[in-house]
Amino acid sequence: MTLAQLSGGTDAGGTGELGSAEFAIVASILHSDARIRLTEAKKTLVHSRLSRRLRERGVTTFRDYVRLVQSDPVERSAMVVSLTTNHTHFFRECHHFDHLRQITSPWMQERARRQPVRIWSAGCSSGEEVYTIAMCLLGRDRASAAWLRNADVRLLATDLSPPVVEAASRGVYSASAVEPIPSAYRSAWMHAAGADFQMAEEARALVVARVLNLFNPWPMRRQYDVIFCRNVMIYFDDDAKAELEARFVNMLAPGGYLYIGHSERLIGPAAEQMESCGQTIYRKLDGVAA
Repeated sequence: MTLAQLSGGTDAGGTGELGSAEFAIVASILHSDARIRLTEAKKTLVHSRLSRRLRERGVTTFRDYVRLVQSDPVERSAMVVSLTTNHTHFFRECHHFDHLRQITSPWMQERARRQPVRIWSAGCSSGEEVYTIAMCLLGRDRASAAWLRNADVRLLATDLSPPVVEAASRGVYSASAVEPIPSAYRSAWMHAAGADFQMAEEARALVVARVLNLFNPWPMRRQYDVIFCRNVMIYFDDDAKAELEARFVNMLAPGGYLYIGHSERLIGPAAEQMESCGQTIYRKLDGVAA
């Protein structure tokens, strides 16, 4: 879709406003590149977020900005990133981490005696989720982390946005951001870094953060024992959800766990290959092959 094809619609692109033509092109690109579906109700939000891109690129109208995006792959990618939502916090949806500690972690400790263990935080944002997982594995004190010393356990954190992936790699958080962390975990696995707090080396050593579009080919060669993908699929239509969930199931080892967001559900082929074992917690049936 091009601006010329939409020029017959309402267009305020020359006035500094986000016209219907420009919005339609932006929405089409976002759906094509990230499978996120924008409705007209999001027009004000899109205007607000893209206004910063216009200022940074020295562009005065949305019409000219859309033309830039259509001709510049780097700016197109930057636009998609600017329109993604990155909201998270430590120990979000605590019941998932209760299950991780009580059920999944003992299962993984047993597996780790025989083979590598791999965990994926898909749509990791700035890293609060993956470090919550890491702290749950490490335990409430340093003695409880002994099982990890001779185990091959790795956590992959991926997101579409390079800035938040960089933040996850640093593992530095404000005092307000760490408030939800129980004091025992905070004392054991974080230390002061000026006015902020940084994850301890033991936690950061478990985590590798990478930029990844979930709808592009995945470079991982090994199956994963646990996948977290929470409050990401709420932005997708049912076709995209079914496609992504089926890929997650294929990436899970038999018996592996999938954690999704509180308002999400499994649909399509994935629902037939998983069993529910808690609120938005699913386990891959042992008889299901990858």
